[in-house]
Amino acid sequence: MNEPIPVTRDVDHGVAKLMPDVDRERAWLLTVDGAPQSYVDLDAPTHLEFEYTRRIGHVLDTLTEAGRPLDVLHLGGGALTLPRYVAATRPGSRQDVVEADLGLLELVAEYLPVPDGAGVTVHGADARVWLEAAPDGSADVIVADVFGGSRVPAHLTSVAYAREAERVLRADGVYLANLADAAPFTFLRAQLATFGTVFQELALIAEPGVLRGRRFGNAVLVAAHHPIDRAPLTRLVASDAFPARLEHGSALRDFIGGARPVQDEDAVPSPEPPEGAFGIG
Repeated sequence: MNEPIPVTRDVDHGVAKLMPDVDRERAWLLTVDGAPQSYVDLDAPTHLEFEYTRRIGHVLDTLTEAGRPLDVLHLGGGALTLPRYVAATRPGSRQDVVEADLGLLELVAEYLPVPDGAGVTVHGADARVWLEAAPDGSADVIVADVFGGSRVPAHLTSVAYAREAERVLRADGVYLANLADAAPFTFLRAQLATFGTVFQELALIAEPGVLRGRRFGNAVLVAAHHPIDRAPLTRLVASDAFPARLEHGSALRDFIGGARPVQDEDAVPSPEPPEGAFGIG
């Protein structure tokens, strides 16, 4: 049997590389311009390699009873790690994936195809443009994992964007976002303030070392209009291989401090990760 070999291709927004994992027979790491974007095991779609994807997976697992199908809108596609996870853990789910990089979509479809009948539909479009055209109340969950290279684009950080997300979600829907920052957390605190103007409930999941400002890292934002079932989620993220904390309530308000919500005219991308930071997934 031939050993898989790395694949390099120019895509719309950089140079994409697919690198096989020598420890897992049909597993691949996707990078764009050197920034890790996705990890997929074609034989084990429930295997989530990156810490932040596991944390999003924990939220998805605790939203409702196990196995219940969900309507999920994914903003940002990469190699479709989380859509594959939802298809495996919640069969019958209807999922739309929006990815602006058409070349990347072609690469993933060629080398890492999603099985037929998985209920995953991929769309080549800008995430905010797609969101603004989506029907009211059409999604149970929105998962935002959009990075231009290694930064969240500015137009996906504002109050106007957050209001569009709220409009598309059902009343009991949940918004999840992969964000990345480091102390003094100017970007992250502003994002919490922004979504706090639109959603009644917020939570943040991150490693303690990141929250203490010791290093650059990912943080998962959770926003909803209903109380989040924190107890099982707290246990899951705390028992992970890389334990994380779930912040909410007064502790999260203290973290936000005096940060102001972001308006379209003031929006900026998330900070550039320091050299060697494994911040993106």
